[in-house]
Amino acid sequence: MNKSALKKFAIEARRELLEKVELQARKLGITAESIQKVSVESSDAVFIEGRQLSDTERKQRNKLIARINDIGFDRVMGETAYTWFNRFVALRYMEVNEYLPTKVRVLSSNSDSAEPDMMKEALSLNLNLDKDYVYDLKLNNKTDELFKYLIKMHCNDLNRYMPFMFETIEDYSEILFPEGLLGTDSFISQMINLEFIPEENWKQTEVIGWLYQYYIAEEKDRVFKAKNKYKAEEIPFATQLFTPDWIVQYMVQNSLGRYWTEAHPEHNYLIANWEFFLKHEQEDFQEKIAPYVNKELNVEEIKCFDPAMGSGHILLYMFDVLYEIYSKCGYTEREIPRLILENNLYGLDIDDRAYQLASFSMVMKALQYNRRFLRSIEKEGLILNLAAIQETNSWSDDVISYVAGDDKETRISSTKAFFEEYKNAKTFGSLIQAKETDLTYLEKRLQEIKENPIADIFETKKRDQVITALPLLIKQTKIMSKQYDIVVMNPPYMGSGSMNKELSDFLIKNYPDSKADLFAAFMEVDHYLKQNAFYAAINQQSWMFLSSYEKLREKVIKRKSIDTMLHLGPRAFEEIGGEVVQSTAFVLRNTEIRDYKGTYLRLIGNRAADEKRDKVIGAVQNSSIAYRYSFSQENFRKIPGSPIAYWVGNKIAESFVQNTLLGEIANPRIGLVTGDTGRFLRMWFEVADEKINFGASSSLDAKKSKRKWFPYQKGGTYRKWYGNNEYIVNWENDGHEIIHDNSVNGRVKSHNYNGMYAFNEAITWTKITSGAPAFRFVPFGYLFDDAGPLCSVNNKLNFFPILALLNSVVGEFYLSLTNQTMNILPGSIIKTPFYKEVMEKHNIIEKLVTNSIAISKRNWDCYETSWDYKKHPLIEYDTKSFRLSFEQWERIAETEFNQLKLNEEEIDYIFIEIYGLEDELTSKIEDNDITIHKADLGRDTKSFISYAIGCSFGRYSLDKDSLIYAGGEFNMSQYKIFPADEDNIIPILSGTYFEDDIVTKFVDFVRITFSEETLEENLDFIAVAIGRKKNETAREALRRYFLNDFYKDHVQVYKKRPIYWLFTSGKEKAFNCLIYMHRYDKTTLSRMRTDYLHEVQIRLDAEKKDLLNVIEGDLTTKEISSAKKALKSLDKKIDELKAYDELLHHMADMQIEIDLDDGVKVNYEKFKGLVAKI
Repeated sequence: MNKSALKKFAIEARRELLEKVELQARKLGITAESIQKVSVESSDAVFIEGRQLSDTERKQRNKLIARINDIGFDRVMGETAYTWFNRFVALRYMEVNEYLPTKVRVLSSNSDSAEPDMMKEALSLNLNLDKDYVYDLKLNNKTDELFKYLIKMHCNDLNRYMPFMFETIEDYSEILFPEGLLGTDSFISQMINLEFIPEENWKQTEVIGWLYQYYIAEEKDRVFKAKNKYKAEEIPFATQLFTPDWIVQYMVQNSLGRYWTEAHPEHNYLIANWEFFLKHEQEDFQEKIAPYVNKELNVEEIKCFDPAMGSGHILLYMFDVLYEIYSKCGYTEREIPRLILENNLYGLDIDDRAYQLASFSMVMKALQYNRRFLRSIEKEGLILNLAAIQETNSWSDDVISYVAGDDKETRISSTKAFFEEYKNAKTFGSLIQAKETDLTYLEKRLQEIKENPIADIFETKKRDQVITALPLLIKQTKIMSKQYDIVVMNPPYMGSGSMNKELSDFLIKNYPDSKADLFAAFMEVDHYLKQNAFYAAINQQSWMFLSSYEKLREKVIKRKSIDTMLHLGPRAFEEIGGEVVQSTAFVLRNTEIRDYKGTYLRLIGNRAADEKRDKVIGAVQNSSIAYRYSFSQENFRKIPGSPIAYWVGNKIAESFVQNTLLGEIANPRIGLVTGDTGRFLRMWFEVADEKINFGASSSLDAKKSKRKWFPYQKGGTYRKWYGNNEYIVNWENDGHEIIHDNSVNGRVKSHNYNGMYAFNEAITWTKITSGAPAFRFVPFGYLFDDAGPLCSVNNKLNFFPILALLNSVVGEFYLSLTNQTMNILPGSIIKTPFYKEVMEKHNIIEKLVTNSIAISKRNWDCYETSWDYKKHPLIEYDTKSFRLSFEQWERIAETEFNQLKLNEEEIDYIFIEIYGLEDELTSKIEDNDITIHKADLGRDTKSFISYAIGCSFGRYSLDKDSLIYAGGEFNMSQYKIFPADEDNIIPILSGTYFEDDIVTKFVDFVRITFSEETLEENLDFIAVAIGRKKNETAREALRRYFLNDFYKDHVQVYKKRPIYWLFTSGKEKAFNCLIYMHRYDKTTLSRMRTDYLHEVQIRLDAEKKDLLNVIEGDLTTKEISSAKKALKSLDKKIDELKAYDELLHHMADMQIEIDLDDGVKVNYEKFKGLVAKI
């Protein structure tokens, strides 16, 4: 099935239908903005914009207006568009499968004609047509009118069989019938195009579900991107997700299939047809389940339910399995479909569209097995146990009282309670626990109301509401009041952050242990489960591990038995990429069976859905395959938090009970939430160095220093031992500004102020990670962010062993048991067991850890984004050759890298041995697991160039190491070996127009740092390292790099917070220069304009005169042509400079001041139009 073609079709069909139904509404004087009043010329003549409406059209228009007034224009247009989409999809499906009662194609032709067969055979169709009208339409070539009429009559005819899909078309959907559907560019033309959607696709019932998902795809994207709390009408868009076939088959085979074969082992041969059925290998399995199996089970008595059925995909496969069972029980082919639909299958959904498609799909599935099923419906009717949940928000007390009837004293209370139960039911769905209600009385009252018309015209509306809506409420109550043998679902996924208030309050009240997500609440629908029933679902794996679901897990472990599980991890759904949605599919028995071992498949490492599918089949065929586990769920309780860590052995489970846990000897804590990172956080290099306190030893020390900014751990990239020290936080006066900031809604948003743990030595890590965790040593002087939590240690002797454990494969292994999400929280760390034997190896562990920290710190400090950066490593060595210097640096970096790798392998070996995990883990480490950099010629050469520019601006100096200037008083005497630029303006131009040109400065820097005699050799080597082109000189390569790439690299290294700012005239790059933001003052722009920009303008004017002389001279045609081309380019530059000069003049006159405390983002914006975009 070409799903990309189906998606393209459905999305484009929706757009077209919306456009066309809105056009029809506009013709009726109805738009989103207004509703035009009709003009009445006589008692029965109504006109809109000069067109007379028939009596039927007038009534339909009035109904349309009433509906718009009720729910709004956009929703009515959407309803009408999807109604017609559903109908056309249904008609296409039925014509391809030859299910239409007329036996004639309605949208396409069997003879490859462009005209549908029904148009050609209209007069012979058995549809109770007005043949004179048809003849007249054909005679006058009114093709669109004929198509509309025949579609209407087909829909009306199909109403006899499927009223849920084909309502009798007399309502406003007829008057909004989209025009132009027979055009070659219409969605119908696309739908019947066999090259685009082959007919084979339409022979699979699942196509209906896929089309529905794709039809609402744009609405789904819209509500996701809005990031608001979902309104009731948006919930279906946000939560609808079509379940892959193989996952549906797994869930149904291992619930319904198992339920039947355990009761009737004589039918075990059915299992051979079930590709995903997992047999249990436990020796005493039959003995353990015997008390819970109903050996007298009759297939007609099995009740199967999907409480979030969507378009019916799961129910369709249940139908297939039930058909197999019925067939083996001796039922005839013709009677089975009706028995399944009326006895076995039940479903609910909040979405009316989905209900229509699910009901239609059920009938199509029945037709697949019995092609005469429509005749059976015509003769005997059909009761489908499916419903779209309706709500009672619009039911007034007056109407409810009317339903209660004359016996109001005894009936009003119970009747009100019935209607109250379904308030906001479109939001709560099948999570509503229907209370016991006297439906017999309500059905009796409904019949009385139907049989007794009201004389009073004002009571008619009340009666119509009851007759229309009460049967739906009664039907859904019957479904919601039952208990079922088999419940299978793909529930809606919605975190609490997206829930509207009504839904959030409902879950807090009714599902307090699973309120964090809708899918989890659907794990607690015990009111639908019979004792010993099977429950199967696919949902998100977070319930297996997160602390917020601990009580839910305890309920599952205590009251149910996990029978089988496919732990799918990411990418189980082809439609969802990335690591965010991580899934698990599982089957529960609704009873606790002691010492019962469930079967689990661990598929989280497989990156593609098809690969996971194949792995399941492999595990079905081979019960000893490595990723298949048998585990007693009683062992889950031994692990703190009871995570569903099925892959650990008994020994590992016991280790949590028999050893000290880290929570007893260490204090992991979540860090500070500032409430406004843009205001309170900076990268350290943005602000003046003199305002940062890098060495506070306590909160008191920090407060006394009167500094504003303090080092701040905020997570960062994957890095172990040391590093990611980039941020600072405004903690002036003990964080007074953060702690008291209530600028948003008068509420203080900050919290978790670090307290006694602030500024102390600690361990940190990056909270959100898609891979392995990485823990780092943090010396005194830091505060900690929510994204970079902290862990202090009670006894200093334990500090390095704990850091070693957490960074070892053993630590990673244990963390994976208690946390399978992308968030590494303190709650997971405190549950890690700490063996007392670790301290017996304290000395060797401490030596390995301190050496690893030292190596990682040296590596971190080799880059200028470290505040402990001394100088570039390539000028550390006593050599005149840049190449030899790089080679020496490369050897040292390689040695450090290899030593760190050896350290980590030895740490892993020690912990694997202590914890006895030799069979589970290895101490072998790959190079890409080591988190320091080796030397890289391209990267390190570019960082050398960046260092040279830093020295040119005076940030660094060759006279002495470390940061020299980052705010305050600038002292030129500190730059004797290589003088800093005096005016803080370094031009970057296509030619050498100035003495302090950037290329000239860099060449001088290379000459001074290495040697005059090796200058050209060194420049050549550098040019090659940065990507020198053929026929370029070294200086030309450098100039091209500075013009095109230097600033991009700088912005990337400094994470979009550049400290050197590129002023540029624009696309032609006629004028460019760098300044150092810390040396900027209000005169900088004036000097840039008068000393540099004007000089460039003079130079370009002179070049223009020279070119004009060439053009007007006696040179060759080729030389003149070349001069004209150059002149054209030069004119663009001159024009660019003129416009730039005007803006620069204007902004120079403003004498703009900057405050370094405001950071790059705020200050850079002040020069918008003058500076390069970042």
